[in-house]
This record gives sequence, C-alpha cells and structure tokens, in this order.
Amino acid sequence: MSVLTEHRGHVLLIRMHRSAKRNAIDADMTAGLDAALNELEDDPNLWAGVLTGDGSVFSAGTDLANGSGEPTVRGGYYGVVRRRRTAPLIAAVEGLAFGGGFEIVLACDLVVASREARFGLPEVARGVLATSGALFRAPRALPLNVAREMLLTGEPLGAERLWSLGVVNVLTDTDAGATVDAAVALAEKICTNSPTSVRNTLQALDEITAGGDDAGWEVTGERLQSVAQSADLKEGIAAFLEKRAPRWING
Repeated sequence: MSVLTEHRGHVLLIRMHRSAKRNAIDADMTAGLDAALNELEDDPNLWAGVLTGDGSVFSAGTDLANGSGEPTVRGGYYGVVRRRRTAPLIAAVEGLAFGGGFEIVLACDLVVASREARFGLPEVARGVLATSGALFRAPRALPLNVAREMLLTGEPLGAERLWSLGVVNVLTDTDAGATVDAAVALAEKICTNSPTSVRNTLQALDEITAGGDDAGWEVTGERLQSVAQSADLKEGIAAFLEKRAPRWING
C-alpha cells in the first residue's frame, strides 16, 4: 500500500509510503490519500491529522511517468488540495517537498519540518505549471517576491528560511522520527481543546482566507490550457524522464 494510516488517540497519522519513487503521487497514492482524509473527516473520534512521508522524503509531487490519477470528488488533485476540511491537518516534512508535494504542504493548516527539509516548485524547469494551488497559495503564505522567486526560478528553499518567513510553525532536529513526533505533539495539543470550537474556528478561518480560491482555480485552469499542448511541456517531461537538460523550443 502506498498510503499507511495509524490512530494515535484522536490523531490520525497518514504516511505516504512509496519511497522508491520519492513518494511521487500516482493514481494509487491519490486514492489512498483521499480515503485517509475521508476517514479523518468522517470519524467523529478523529479530531486532527498529521500527514508525512517516508522518513527521508515528503513527496516529489506528481509521478510524471504515470500521472497522479483523476482528481477525487472530495479532495481534488491528489485527494488533498481542493478538500474543504473541518479537522486540522499538519504537514510533517522531512527531506524534500517539491512540486505537488509542496502544494500539498500549502493545503495543510500547520507545518512541522526538519531543519534539513527543502521546499520547491520546479514546474517551470519541466515545462509545466503549478496546477495544484501554488499559484495562489504560495503568495498567500509567503511574501509575494519570495513566492515569485520559487515559482519563476524553480529553485528550492530550506526549512529554516521558510520558518523565518512564517510558513513553517516548528523546526525540529534531524533525528529520525523527530518531525513526526513533534507534529503529533502539536496535533495532541490541539486535541486538548473543544473539537467543536476547533472545527468552527478552522471553518471560519477557511471562509475568511480562502475566499479567492475559486478565482485562483479558474485562472490556474486557463494558464494550464495555454501550456497543455505546448512543445515545451513535452520536451520538459521527456528531458526529466531521460535525465538530461531540456532543449526548450519556446512554443
């Protein structure tokens, strides 16, 4: 199974488990993430969730060889990024969170990261587009020029930089398991509070801050159509799979 779950009291720990592919998201992982997050929402005894990777990596994003499968009814892409949740979800990041992996992080409510974690949006280096929310969530979470830097250069930023900018809530040591332990502890702290109050607070924050999401998804879709049939997109993916530098055609 590419997604594993574990109950820790009122906390659901969700682990992406495809380390041989750097937790790249294919159709099976999308289905697994969707099922796990449906459980988090539907089980009244689960009050918070922690989403993590396989220790050495959070996620490299979409599996470019096989695709990430169809968006799910409740979660959208990856079963995550268009989901309206009432249970807080904490990203516990070790290693890299690139492309769709970082877009999943941006879709979470809180972020705990190892000091050695790295975050990136390398889509422009592949001839593709950040289609899973980063075009509007990155400039919401980051200063605009930093979001531009990530989206236009494709270069990653380290956890300590994102902590200084307020994206990462808690930095942890690099000891194995430290990030997940800290994320679970943060989730348990949330669970000491009234679940009704937490749920309604999260919904209120979502309604206040995510009011522009519909427009963001619309613009993202329009820009995607502009690159979907481009020669650059085909070349970028081919170069990635062939492990060579792309030869851009600009068309």
